[in-house]
Amino acid sequence: MITRRLVLAGAAALTFAGSACAEDWKSKYPEITFAVIPAENGSGVTERYGPFVDYLSKELGVKVTLRVANDYAAVIEGQRAGNIHIGYYGPASFSRARLTGVKTDAFVIDVNSDGSKGYYSVFYVLAKSPYQKIEDLKGKNLGLVDPNSTSGNNMPRFKLNAMGIDPDAYFSKVVFTGSHENAVLALAQGTVDVAANWWNADDDSNLTRMLNKGMVKSADGTVMKKEDFRIIVKSDLIINSPYAYLSSLPDDMKAAIKKAFLDAAQKDPEAFKKLSDGKNKPWEPIANEDYNKTIELIKFVDNLRKKAS
Repeated sequence: MITRRLVLAGAAALTFAGSACAEDWKSKYPEITFAVIPAENGSGVTERYGPFVDYLSKELGVKVTLRVANDYAAVIEGQRAGNIHIGYYGPASFSRARLTGVKTDAFVIDVNSDGSKGYYSVFYVLAKSPYQKIEDLKGKNLGLVDPNSTSGNNMPRFKLNAMGIDPDAYFSKVVFTGSHENAVLALAQGTVDVAANWWNADDDSNLTRMLNKGMVKSADGTVMKKEDFRIIVKSDLIINSPYAYLSSLPDDMKAAIKKAFLDAAQKDPEAFKKLSDGKNKPWEPIANEDYNKTIELIKFVDNLRKKAS
């Protein structure tokens, strides 16, 4: 006969087991490393992510340490080695990680202010320059971001190939600037004549975020405006960036991390807004399979490199 006492005892045992399980992963992972790709300079990333990392630490009940990666490959290799528990990737760098055997799983995706989950790669030139189309830039200097950047290298090369252009032969010099911010600065200061970058909308791009901070100055020190730049090429839509955790983490730990991200916009709206200057909607769940097309893109670019070498 099942008595009320037995039911209560069973419920208490389940509660204790759940609590013990939670304590178990926290004792095994008393500190979580959260790494982000270098979309901007180090201090800018720390300022942007600091409040969210504080929220994450409080929500998970363990210390979360932010690591600003030197380049995209550092996030990939950090997760391969198991030193980075949560990584913020670009679509191509996440796809590269998966393609090269890193055991990592995408769990949430950035969502734009209009609800879309994609962005574009664009080529900028200075508005005062004579360049109106890519054909005007033969023999000039091209600024790219990082070999593992989607909008800053892979998609630009894919787009140029569709136009019958091999960038390494067409341009006088192809310069990897290391970050999206550096690509804009290289263009502004005349180091390159055209630069690739990411763009969501007229009022939401890496360029507009930099301009809002007064970060973009010409070679003579003049603060530049949006009107000082012109887009001459725009790519097809690219799926937005994912956050990914190590596949090897305990299931309840992964569930807690995912829930913390999904609840962030409601539980700590100010910290969430700071991440995108208030431009993004709350994160939504995503799966590895959603990046299969991006894997095909980087395979294509890899084949281009093999043919050129």
